[in-house]
Parts: sequence; C-alpha cells; structure tokens
Amino acid sequence: MGKGKPRAVEKGVLRQNLGALSSSGVNIPSGPVYYPTEEDFKDPLEFICKIRPEAEPYGICRIVPPSSWKPPFVLDLNSFTFPTKSQAIHQLQARPASCDSKTFELEYNSFLEEHCGKKVRKRVVFEGEDLDLCKLFNAVKRYGGFDKVVKKKKWGEVFRILRPNVKASECAKHVLSQLYREHLYDYETYNNRLHKGKGKSCKKRYLGERKSENQRESCGSKKRRRNNAGEKVRVCEAEEEEDEGVGQICEQCKSGLHGDVMLLCDRCNKGWHIYCLSPPLKQVPPGNWYCFGCLNSNKDSFGFIPGKQLSLEAFRRVADRAKKKWFGSGPISRVQVEKKFWQIVEGSVGAVEVMYGSDVDTSVYGSGFPRTFDQRPESIEPTVWDEYCSSPWNLNNLPKLEGSMLRKVHHNIAGVMVPWLYVGMLFSAFCWHYEDHCFYSMNYLHWGEPKCWYSVPGSACNAFEKVMRKTLPDLFDAQPDLLFQLVTMLNPSVLQANGVPVYNVVQEPGNFVITFPRSFHGGFNFGLNCAEAVNFAPADWIPHGGFGAELYRLYRKPAILSHEELLYVVAKSICDGQISPFLKKELLRIYNKEKTWRERLWKSGIIRSSPMSPRKYPEFVGTEEDPTCRICQQYLFLSAVVCRCRPSAFVCLEHWDHICECKASRHRLLYRHTLAELTNLVLMTDKDGYGEGNSRPALIQNSCSSEMSALSKKVKGDHATFAQLAEQWLARCSSIIQDPFSRDIYCKALKEAEQFLWAGSEMDPVRDLQKRLSEAKKWAEGVRSCLRRIVNWSNDLKNDLEKIDLEMVDKLLTVSPAPCNEPGHLKLKDYADKARKLVEEIKSALSSCSEISELEAVWSRSCHFPIHVKESEEIKERVSSAKVWIESVRICTLERRPDAVEIDDLCKLKLQISELQVSLPEAENLVDLVTQAESCRARCVELLKGPMALKDVEIVVQEMDRFPVIIPELQLLRQYHADTVSLISRFKNIRDNVHERVDQDSVVDELRSILSEGASLKVQVEELPAVELELKKACCRAEALKACSNKVSLDFLQHIIVEATILQIEGEDLFVHIASIVNAANLWEESAARILASEAPMFQFEDIMRYSERIDAILPSLGVVMDAITTAKSWLKSSKPFLDYAHSAMRFSGSALKVGALKELAAQSELLKIYLEERRTLETIVKKLEEWEIEAGSLLRSMECLFDMNDIDLAVTEVLLCKMEGLLSSADAVIRDGLSLGFDFPEIPTLQNAQLKLQWCHKVLSLGSRCPSVQEVKTLMEFAERIPVTRAPGTLCSALIDGMGWVKRAVEVIHAPSTYRSCSLGDAEEIISECQRICISFPVMVCQLTNAIQNHRLWQEQVHQFFSKTTGERTCSQLLQLKDRAKDAAFNCLELEIVLSEIEKVEKWKSHFRDTVGCLFGDLCSFIEVIDKVKITLDRSLHIFDKSKGCQMQNLCMSCSNAFVDSASLACATCKDCYHLQCLQPALGNKKQLEVFLCRFCQFSNGDLISPTDEGQPQDEVMRLELNLLDELLYQAEDLCVWINERGPLQELLERARSCKAGLIQILDFVWAYIGEDLNIISEKLTTALKAVTVARVLDRDSNRRLELALASYSWRVRARNLCEGSYKPSIQQIRLLLKEGMAINMPSEDNFRRKLVELEYIGQKWVNVASKVVRDDGALGLDKVFKLIWEGENLPVCVKKELKRLRSRSKLYCICRKPYRRNNQRVWITCDHCDELYHIDCVKLNSVPKFYICPACKPPVGEWEFSAEKSSHHEINGLEEPKTPSPKHRLLKKAAKQAESSIEMKLSVAAGSQKRISSFQGIDQLWWRNRKPFRRSAKKRANLDCLSPFLRS
Repeated sequence: MGKGKPRAVEKGVLRQNLGALSSSGVNIPSGPVYYPTEEDFKDPLEFICKIRPEAEPYGICRIVPPSSWKPPFVLDLNSFTFPTKSQAIHQLQARPASCDSKTFELEYNSFLEEHCGKKVRKRVVFEGEDLDLCKLFNAVKRYGGFDKVVKKKKWGEVFRILRPNVKASECAKHVLSQLYREHLYDYETYNNRLHKGKGKSCKKRYLGERKSENQRESCGSKKRRRNNAGEKVRVCEAEEEEDEGVGQICEQCKSGLHGDVMLLCDRCNKGWHIYCLSPPLKQVPPGNWYCFGCLNSNKDSFGFIPGKQLSLEAFRRVADRAKKKWFGSGPISRVQVEKKFWQIVEGSVGAVEVMYGSDVDTSVYGSGFPRTFDQRPESIEPTVWDEYCSSPWNLNNLPKLEGSMLRKVHHNIAGVMVPWLYVGMLFSAFCWHYEDHCFYSMNYLHWGEPKCWYSVPGSACNAFEKVMRKTLPDLFDAQPDLLFQLVTMLNPSVLQANGVPVYNVVQEPGNFVITFPRSFHGGFNFGLNCAEAVNFAPADWIPHGGFGAELYRLYRKPAILSHEELLYVVAKSICDGQISPFLKKELLRIYNKEKTWRERLWKSGIIRSSPMSPRKYPEFVGTEEDPTCRICQQYLFLSAVVCRCRPSAFVCLEHWDHICECKASRHRLLYRHTLAELTNLVLMTDKDGYGEGNSRPALIQNSCSSEMSALSKKVKGDHATFAQLAEQWLARCSSIIQDPFSRDIYCKALKEAEQFLWAGSEMDPVRDLQKRLSEAKKWAEGVRSCLRRIVNWSNDLKNDLEKIDLEMVDKLLTVSPAPCNEPGHLKLKDYADKARKLVEEIKSALSSCSEISELEAVWSRSCHFPIHVKESEEIKERVSSAKVWIESVRICTLERRPDAVEIDDLCKLKLQISELQVSLPEAENLVDLVTQAESCRARCVELLKGPMALKDVEIVVQEMDRFPVIIPELQLLRQYHADTVSLISRFKNIRDNVHERVDQDSVVDELRSILSEGASLKVQVEELPAVELELKKACCRAEALKACSNKVSLDFLQHIIVEATILQIEGEDLFVHIASIVNAANLWEESAARILASEAPMFQFEDIMRYSERIDAILPSLGVVMDAITTAKSWLKSSKPFLDYAHSAMRFSGSALKVGALKELAAQSELLKIYLEERRTLETIVKKLEEWEIEAGSLLRSMECLFDMNDIDLAVTEVLLCKMEGLLSSADAVIRDGLSLGFDFPEIPTLQNAQLKLQWCHKVLSLGSRCPSVQEVKTLMEFAERIPVTRAPGTLCSALIDGMGWVKRAVEVIHAPSTYRSCSLGDAEEIISECQRICISFPVMVCQLTNAIQNHRLWQEQVHQFFSKTTGERTCSQLLQLKDRAKDAAFNCLELEIVLSEIEKVEKWKSHFRDTVGCLFGDLCSFIEVIDKVKITLDRSLHIFDKSKGCQMQNLCMSCSNAFVDSASLACATCKDCYHLQCLQPALGNKKQLEVFLCRFCQFSNGDLISPTDEGQPQDEVMRLELNLLDELLYQAEDLCVWINERGPLQELLERARSCKAGLIQILDFVWAYIGEDLNIISEKLTTALKAVTVARVLDRDSNRRLELALASYSWRVRARNLCEGSYKPSIQQIRLLLKEGMAINMPSEDNFRRKLVELEYIGQKWVNVASKVVRDDGALGLDKVFKLIWEGENLPVCVKKELKRLRSRSKLYCICRKPYRRNNQRVWITCDHCDELYHIDCVKLNSVPKFYICPACKPPVGEWEFSAEKSSHHEINGLEEPKTPSPKHRLLKKAAKQAESSIEMKLSVAAGSQKRISSFQGIDQLWWRNRKPFRRSAKKRANLDCLSPFLRS
C-alpha cells in the first residue's frame, strides 16, 4: 500500500490549515503530514522507515492515524493529580544572563585601576535606582556591542532586559546610551581586544608556568592534598614528605595532579583542569579567568520552578482564567495566539507566567494508554482494553518493539523507555532541544487544544547552534551547555533570517508527531491539553547515537546508557539484515578507535592489562553499572585505565595521561573484549561478506596482522615491533611447562603476556599459551595446596584445621596428562589411594547390621585420617541416631507419671527400629507400652462416635486417671466431662434467686450463655428445657423494667401485659403498675379523636395537651394534635403583615407586600383543623388585587399591538406620535394605582419597561425634522441597548432601530472631529445609498452628507496637482497647506496618508537634524551658520594635516578656531600656535606658566605621557558632530519628496570631514607599522593627529578609537624603553606585567621593545629556575658553584633579590666542621638552647640528644685551652674562602619571627635522628669557644610540628 503518501503534497512541502506566522511576519513552511492506511499502520517502525527519506529533511512530521484507531484515555479525570512547573514565558529569550555582579565588579575594577588609573564609582543611578552595570554590559553584548546597538537602535530591547515591566521612553534610552558610553564603552573595547587575541597570550595565574621537567615532577610530588569537601587524594610519589606551597585540587576529577594545565579562578581560587571543563579548553585562555560558579549568579539563574501538585480540575480552572485574560471568551484564531506567544517571548508584552505539567512520570502517576498491569475501568470494554494494551502504537510498547535498539535495555529509563505525560495550558512551552542520545521521539496528543511545533532538521543543527550563540552570546558565555538546559527559546524568524531552515507542525488531538535524530525542536500549546511522549531507536538511529555519545563526552555530561554496550548486545542478539548495515559501520568506527588507543597506550609504556569481570546477564543492557571516566563522565564498557596510586579512579583510554602523574608502567589497561573478539563481532554483522570462500575475514585478519607488525617502540635501547616481542615471549615460555614448576617463573611469564592479550587474532598463539600456563599454574598450586593442608592437619594436635575433600583431590588427579611437571603429584596420589581403602571399609560396615561398637570403631579411624570422605558422614549419622534412639526409649519406659509421653513419639520410636539397622535390646519394653496405649485410644474413639451420657464419660475418665501416655481422645473426654459439670452448677446458682434480682438484663445474658454452651456440648444435659423457660421470664421482666424507666409506646406496654399473662407472672408488682398506665392512655386517645373530628376552637386543643403530660406513655394521637396547633400558629404568624394591612384600611406603608405569598396563605387556610376568624379577612384583600391585575393586562396588550404594527406609512407619523402620548399617560395612571396598593405586582416592571420603550420610539420618530448631535445619538443608542427592544422584521421597533443605525453612521460623518475624518469617501456614499433602504426618512442629514462629499473631491484634485510637480518645485509650505485643508474637507483616503506620511518624514528629519547639529551652539545661531562654523574647524584641521607638507594658513586659536580680535592671546614657545587666554584659563596654574608657555601637544611631544585631552577646556570644544550621524542625515534627506535648504551645506561639510578622516588614518597606519627605536618620529605624527582631531568639530568614533589605541601603544613603548634603559634593574614580575599589557593592546611581535622584554624575561627566568633547583637540593651542589651562581645573579640585567637571598642562606656554614645545613643528611643536628647554633652531635661528642643543651662556647669547661679563632674559623673550599660567621651585633638586628622559624626547623631535624649513634671528635677539648663568633641562628624550645619548611630562610 505504499508508505501513506501525504495528501496535497506539492513541491516537497505540505501546507497545513494553519500557516505559521511569527511576530515579524515571516511565514514558516509546514512539515509533512501522513495518513497511513490500515495496512501501513500495523508496524510503526516499518512505516517510519518508509517515510524517513522524505520526512527526515524536515526534522519532524505529523501522522494522522486511521479513523478506526481511537485509544481510550484510561486515567480518571476526577482523581488524576500531577506535579506542575511554573514557566516565566517572557524570560525564555529576553532575560539577562545569570552573571554574578560581584565577579563582574572584580574584573571591571581591575580594568579601571590598571588601564584607566581610576577607581570605580560606588553608585551609578538610572531613573532613581542603582544601575546594574553587569546586566547592562551583557544586554548590550547580546545585540552585538555598543556600536551595533546604536546603529540598529536596539536601546529599547536593552532597556527591556534591565526593566522588564517598565515602558522605555526616548529620554530613558538616550540616558542609558550615555551611561554605557561613559562607564562601559572602554571596558567593552578592552574586552573585545583581549578575546580577539585568544590563544596568543597566556594566563597569568595558572600552575606550572614555564616549568622545567624537574619542576613539573616536584609539582606533582605532593603526598596528600585535600579538596573543599575534605576528601584526601593520594598522589603518585609518596616518598616525598614536603610540599612546596599549598596543593590545589581540581573540583571535577578531585585530583591535584597536572598543575601545569590547572586553571585557578581569580575570585574563589578553586582549580579546574582545562580538560575537565565543559566543554574542555585546548589552551589556557587570556586575561583573568573565572569559574562558572563565580560567573553565574543564583539570584538571576533561570529555570522552571516546581509548583504545586494539582488535580486536573484545578489545572483546568487556571488554564481557563489565563485564556480568558488574554483573548476573552470569544473565538480566536491560531495565528493570533502564535503571534502573541512570540511577542511575550521577545519581552514586548511584559511579565507572563504559566503552569505546565511537564515530565510527569507515567510509572508513578499513570499512563493515558491502557497497560496490562493497570486495572481496567468499567466504562471500557475488555476487547477494546486488550486491543490497545498490545497495540504497537501504544507508547508504552513502542521502545521495545521488534527492530528497536532499546528492547535490550534492562532498566526502565523515565522519559526514554517509560513515557512522560505533558498537561499543558495556553502558552506553556517546550524549548529548543533535541532528544537524549539523539533518539527519535514520538508524541501523542490525547485530548485538548492543539500543540504548535517548530523543527530544525538534523542536517542544520550546527548552523542552528551558531545562530543561537550569535544571537544570545551573553547566555552562552554564562552557560556554555545552555542547549542542554531546555529553558531557552528563539523566534524562528531569526533562524530563517540567518539561513537556518525551520518548519512548523500543528498537532491536533489524536495525532502523532515524530521528531528525527539531532533535530532541534520546540513549541507551545494553544490551550489546555494532555499529551504523552517517549523515545525509540530504530536501526537508522545507530550512527546518530554515536554522535550523541561523543557530544556527552565533549560536554562532560553523564550518559543515560552506554552506547558501546548497547551496540554489543544488539550485535550479539538481534542483528538482522535491516540492522546490519548501520550496526557494522558504527562497530567498525568503535573498533578502529579502540584499536588506535590501545596501540597508543602500549607505545606509551602501559603494558599491564587484565580483562574485566564478565557480566552475569550479557544479553541485556544496564544489568550492571560500569565505572565512569573521572574526566569525561562516560561509561567504561569496553576498556579503562587504572593506576596503583588511585585504585578507585578510572579513566577512558583517551584521558589515560590525566589519571595521575605516575609512570606509565604503573598503569593498567582493563578490557572487556580483545580486539580479536571485536573483529569477530564486526564480521558477524556483515551478512554479505562471507561469500567467495570466506575471503573477507581473512583479508581483515591479514590487515590487522600487518598493522600489528608495524607497531613498534623502543625496548632496552633498541626498537622492537609488537609481533617480535610476542614471538620472543613465545620462544621463552614454550619450555617452561617441561621444567619443574616454579611459581615465580610462571607469574613472571604471565605478567609479560599481559601486554599481548588485548590484541587481535594474530595474538591467538600467545593467548593459547597464556591460557595453558595459567591452567598449569592453577593446577600446580592446587596440588601444592592440597599437600600443604594434609601435612598441616596431620601436625595439628588440636585438629582445628579443616580437612581437604577427597573430591577435590580426585579432581586434581584426574587431569591427564599433567599440565606441568609438579613433583608433589605422586605423593598426593598415595594419599588418595589410602582414602579410597577407608571408603571401602565404611561401606562394608554400613551394609551389614552391626553392633554399635563396631560402627564407632570405623568412625574413629575416619576421624584420624587427614582427607575427608563423604561416606564418613553417613556412618557418623547412623551412630548418633542409634544413641539418640536408645536415650529416647529409656526415658519413655522409665517414666510413670501421668501424661508424660506422647503416643505419636512412641509410634515413631517403634518405626525407627527397622530404619536403624542396629540390634538394640530396649525394643521389647517399647512394644508393650505402645500396645496398651492403642487399646485405650480405641475405647475412647468408640465412645466419641455416638451420643454420650454423662455417666459413661465419668467411668472412662476415672479408670484412665494415672495412665502415663498422652492420648488426644482421652484428653478430649476429660474436657467434655469438666465442661458439663461446670454448666449444671452455674444454672442452679442462677435459678435460686432469679425473681429477686434487679439486673434482669444480666440474668438474660447469663441464661443465654448457658443455653448456648449446653447446646454445643457433646455430652447430653437434661436441665436445658428448664433453662429455656427461665430465660423467657427474665426477658419479660427486663422489658417491663425498661418501660418503667422510660416513656414507651402504648402498644409496647400492652404487649408486655399479654406476655406476662402467658408466663403466669402478671401478679407481680411490676406488671400491676404497667396495667394502670395502659388504662389511662386509652381514655386520653378517645378524647383526642373526638376534638379532631370537629373543628374545635384553640382552647380545647390546649386543654387536652396539658392532660397528656401526666401520662407516662407515648400516645399515638399526640403528634397529630401538636401538628394542628403548630400549623395554626404558623399560619397566623405568616398572615400578620396582611392582617395589619387590612386593619389599617388597606393603606400602603413601608415595603411592598408579596402578591404570591398572600394567595398561598389563602390556599393554606383551607387545610387548617382549628377554627380561626382571620381567614375571612384575607379573602377580601385577594379579591381587590385581582381587579387591578385585569386593568394592567389590558393596557399592556394595547402597547404590544402598537409595537408589533406592520406596514408603517410615513404619512401617519403624526397620528402615531399622538397615540403614543395617550398610551404614555394611561400607563402613568395604572402604575401609580398599583404602587399605591403596596403590593409587588410583577406587571409593574413590565409596564415600566413598555413605557420606556414607547418613550424611545417617540424620540426616534421626532428626529426626522432635524439633525441631532453625536452625543444625542449616542445617548439614544445606549438607551436602546438597556431596554428590551424587539427586533422582529417589519415591526415598528425594527424599523426604528434600523433607522437609528443609519443616523449614527451619518452623524459620525457629519460631525467628525476637526482633525481628519476616520471614514472614507466610499463610506459616505454608501451611507447616502442606504438611506433609500430604510423605512424612515431623514432629509436634513442627507443634504449635509452630499456637501461633504463635494468638498473632499475638490481637495483630492489639489493634492494631485502638488505631486505632479518636480522635487525642486515642491516646498514644505505647500505640503503644510494641504495638511491644514484636509482637516475640514478630506475623508480617509490614500492621498491623505501620503500627505501625512511625507510631512512626518520631513518633521522627523528636521528633528533629527536639530538634535544632531543644535548641540554645538544651542539657539544662538541658525543651523546654516552652525554648519559654516564647523566647516571652518575642518579647514583648520586639514591645514594641520597639510602643514607637515609645507602648507600655510592664517593664524587662529587652536582651541576655539576663532580669530584674535580684541582678545588676549598666548603663543606656544615651541610650535608657535596661538590660544585665547580665556580658552587656556582652566589649564594655567600660576603666572610663571605665562612666561614660557608650552601647549599640551608640545608637552606630549616632549615625552609627557599625560594625554592632552585630560586638561581643562571649554565646554563647546567637547561637543562635536558625529560623522556617522551626518552621513545618515544626508542619506535620509535624499529620500524626502520636498527640497530641504540644509541639504547642500551638509553635503559640503561631509566632504571635508571625510578628507580629515583620510589624513588621520594615514598617520595611524604609519604609527602601527613603525617598529624602530626612535620614538620621536611617532611622537611627531601623533601630535599632528591630536591637534587635527582636537580642532575639528566632527567626531568619527572608529578613527578616535584607533587614535586612542595608537596613543596606548606609544605610552607602552615609552614605559618599555624606560624599563629596559632605566638606572634600576626591572623585576621579572614588572616585565611580565608590561608584556601582558602589550598583548592586550595587540602590540606586534616584531616590535623592538617587545623583543627586548621577551629576551630579558627569558634570561631572568632561566637563572631563577636553576637557582630554585639549587635551593632545594639539600646541599648537593658545591659551594664554589653556588657562589658562582650568586655572582651570575648579581650581574643579571633583571632584579632577582628574592632568589639571591635564598641562595646566600643556603650557602651558610654551621658546626665546628664548617658544613652547610642538609635536611636529608644521615648525621643528626642539635641546637644550643642559649645561642641557637647548630652542631652535629658527633662533632660535639654526644651519644644522644639531651632535653636541654648548652654548647661549650656559651659555657666552656674549666681548664679549657685557648685557641686562635682564626685557626678554628677558616677552611679552604676549592681555593675559595668561605663566608665568615656573622657577629653577635648583627644577630641582634634580625627579627624575632625569623629566629623562631629557623630554630624550630633545626631542632626538628635534630629530633628526627635521636636514636643514632654518635662518633667522637678528637679536637673538641682543644677548642677555645670564647673568641668564636656565634652563628646567627635562633630558635625556641624544641617543638613537635607536623611539617617542616623545604629550605632554610635567613
């Protein structure tokens, strides 16, 4: 039947009934619609496969099911509740970026301080509120920056982002523009310049900048670091104990390694690797960097807020209110709704929030489709339920249909495998996105209003993302993964304008919508509806799934399932001809990627590998969760890399070098399948590749083998291929199996084989041999383990060890031939033979009926054998069972107390005799006891069969009283006997005093209990009839007592007397009292019947009621009497107002009485049973009211006849008017009479309405002779709307209403406002023609309309004459005259619109011109004069440019360009330019400056870096005309229809301005191209440019920005020259800062000063790297080389004071041996507690470290010799004299803090070696310490610290 060809498809696109129209008026083409037949509809996947080639280019399609497919909606609409979300529709596009203002302020302040020398203002006020500069900057950034916002006039949109609910005025837009220009324009320029050079500059703050290999290793040698959560992270080189600086942890992978690519946030100081970011960065970004947590603000973060859980009815009310608010209750078109939606999204309407029940999990809240495990509603037939439960189009079944890739997914993924419900309302939206893993999606609309879908096909997804990023750059800067958030919309017209194809689909209820892979889609709802959606994946999805997996990897997003695992499972299970082409291609891609990375790892040194643990259920996806990569967060199904230092951390092969900084040899490759297995999997999917002798697999294997042969790396100084290494391993290991088993050799061989096992089929020999070695190793170790356990058990005296099983031994011994040469094999075989002999012996003992002693002997021998045999358990069980049986029999036969033994236990013991198969003497006693018990049981059973007499039971119970065996039947007889005796005793106790008891209810309960128990007894009871009689008497007494305590009915009392008489107890006092009450009640009933029969007066009824109160019984007629009295009193109360009205002579006073109520009371009086006089009074009033109603009805009929009259003749108009006046007077009289009666007659409002209608008709008829005013007509029309006027055709009212309509239209034309008539000429002519069709004539108004039409035609001729002239002949005054005449003469026409439009253009141009030009001189002169003055300044500017070429011009003021006429002037001493003194007044500080005056331009030329524009200057000099605005003015003037006088001068002004711009550009190009050292050349050029720009009154912003940039480059070169050629050495930090500034302004790399700075930085950094390494080498480098390094540092062209200081500290000498301090030296140090000097403990002759130590220099011993200080203080070191020890005076000048630090470090070093022995020093006693100059070392008392500084500081 085909693929369901869409109806009316022409030119490839199907147009739906709704043509999508965006807010900008761009038509969105519709997507295809398909109508499948019944046959096509059977298989959804097959049908989608057929339509895919045609529908996929649209990205979306709609499917209309056959008419027979109508699934029921099974959710209960009354009880269904669901969670909702709140959507701010106005912020889906026009919202500010969620940027943190504090981060922006930090960056902005840094810019102001470093580049502008300013401090940020605390507040910037805009419209009375603080202006958020961060939001303003991002809003302008969204529309392309300041220049584009100005050019495209986008300040209104910017304002809308800042103030969403406020309307932007023109003044506000202008102020906002000025504020941005003042505060943020320079920052925008700097920011753009910084990001243009991205990749060329480097980041200032990142770890490991320019580090050598040694430094990189030291950075990675931290032993342990912590992240913010306190988690400890181990790093590779655990041997290093010290940490230089504070370690930094990556917040993503929690690793502190790879510091050279770790970014530090310039605000929070947290770290991220550049490869851990989402998306990752390829290199370090320029400038400052901030993490996304600091860039984004929680305050401005946007998302859909979870709301309340609502019922469907509550949600419906919210939806109805929203729809009524926007569009009222009338019909609306879908185009209107769509247009309004996009207006809201673009922010032009205001704040709009709606609710959306989106992503409702059907597994929790229920599905709209039937499901087999749901309960079927009663309203749905079973056949219908079963049909749709199994339907393939049921979204619950779709993901797991035959041919779907998702059918093998084990777990149900919400939204993917399990459908989601969507309950929407008007404007609720689903934003642009495509599905998870690029799946297909199917959406079904159950009921409600339609959905509007937009789609971008997958082929244009990259273009879509580019447009999104271009249109919303600030949102993507704050959230690079914005499209993953599903919270952003963009008008389709914007996408179309940028060349992105967009299509539209409107989904009706009962329709399906399919979205294709990678297709971006979004949309909104037209109103309340309910839809359901799910994902699915046919075969053609496979390549798209690979793209989605790579996208998750790029953005570091966790995947919902493993793509590789899904393909593997599908290839293994459901691979067919339809799936194979897609599956093969994707598997081949994955195989090549996996192969490439495994080979790359092998070449990098990762040779250790091991397979992953196999799956328990490999046929399903997701049964076990794989580990994820720490970097990209993806599942590691095929392979992973792990390291010893972090066993819990896994990474993918692509990120193996990011797991840690260990050597590659410490890493291990984990793989699930070898390359050979993957190759077979790929070949298995190729169904057509096995033809021609299976040549295809061999070809692939040969290709793989050749590639592996080419794979090589360097091994032990020589290159070796992968295949060569494998062959070498095979050669070495082939002989291992023949040699005696050695575990170490086998382990080494298996470890070496790991590097080959992951490879392809060419490594099958390696895998085979590895498998043999592994099996042999396992077998040999098993043999050794068995022998070891046997020997250990034999030597264990306590026998606590577990034996080895014979089965395990046999399993090892049955392996033939032996896998390897293991000597213990034969010894184990001997043990096995002995165990088999023991088994035979046990079987022999068990087969014969032996004595128990013989069995115990065999069991003892098995217990002492070292191997466990399972037969020993059987003999053990038999011996233990026999002993237990003997003990049980002994207890049963010896016990003689009653009920000691169960009879069942005796029977069991008897049966066990034959089972034990052991001869036992106790069996005879047991058989006798069992015989007695069975005889007793038979007797009891016989008695229990029939009726039992109490005497027979007593005999049996007494005889078997002391029997020791427990017999259940005997126990039952004893219980029956005891129950019967107890029952008889209880009855006798009750019968003795029953008549004296007051609690007869208790007696009844007791007797009933006895009767019930007696009937249930198995023993016959003779007293039961007596119990029944006593029970009846007790019940009668209980009822009598109840009647006496409460009033009861008379019938109940009579019943009690009758029953007492039957039971012969009527003589008791209780029953006598009841009989007297019954007699009194009968007498009262007779009296009541008598007065009810006759209408007695009220007093008789009241007397009988008083008598009834003395009778203690409920009387039957009492209610009837009371109802009669109550009804009569109620009637009198209701009649009181009417009776009072009658008593007042029927005069009206107060509120009106109800006529209906009076008539109802009259009818009720007939039903009264009591005689009343008031009934006659009411009948009189009713009669009078009926007379008035007849008169009013007659008058109403007369009026209706007048209203309904037909064939109205205009000649009888006067007669009608007279008749109307008469009816109006009659109506007044009748209404007045009715109101005087005081009743609310319903005829009165009817009469009043008829009177109003008649008055309206009278007024309308009177309009025929005059022309009414507009207000009068409006009043009559409003009056007609308020009264019920009949519109029956041909009647008087209908004719008058039609006439009033004509009058209204005519009056609106005649009395139109004095501006312009809103109607057209055709409307006026149509009104005149309509006058002939109405029944009533209005001649006055017709005449006035005819005159207005003639005046309009005359005005049209004047307009045509004006526009027939040429442009030069048409003047503004003529156009204005036409406008003035049109106010009185013209109707609405095309000519009027043209005149008004041209006048508006001229006025708008003049206003623009006034705003642009009038800013210079205000109202002091005309605009032509202003242009002339500006031309003079431009001529002056051109003269300055040409002056350098030798041109001359008259001398004018350089500040104001005016001549020196009667004004004091001052000339520059250098350039001789003149200035007015008043122009310089703000800049002159004192009189000395007047003597030798230098203008600001000459100051700049002489090297003053202060910009001349910073000096004070007159206000009019700052105001300039903008060149782009002048261009725009001239362009607009050319489009005007009239000639403007300002047009010619403006054109001349622009020509001069462009000439000035060309001269400036020429100078700037020279400045940027110049790279020499002579800055005077640049200074002269820039001075000329500054003068020319300052003089000119025309401003070109682009040229000025280039000039500012050139000035910045000149300033940078001056500072660079001063830094390089200054008297002081620059530091490396100063050089780097200046280089960074140069990169920010894009200084060319060829610039001479930049090359010098780079060279200085390189020289200094190179020396610093060497010095840093020497400082940390613990004295490894000799002092002569250290001194040489210090000398080199002192002669460097850069300042390295810090490093020199650390080197000098490292070269100090200590102890009497004059050695430098070394932390890691084996010799132990000690510190003097007095002078803080360091000594080796062996040099000062100490054996251990004392708690307190004073050196001999501080306290010399008695009689010590005097030695010269020179001999003890000087040593020769390689010909260089070592530095002398500082003096005590020098020691006292140091700070106490550094003394404490140094001393603590030394003491800790001493304490670390306190256990070492100390060697003696022979010369200690000959030292004289008094003359020795002590070292400058100070310390506190010894302290225990956790860490030690890596080097000593002086």
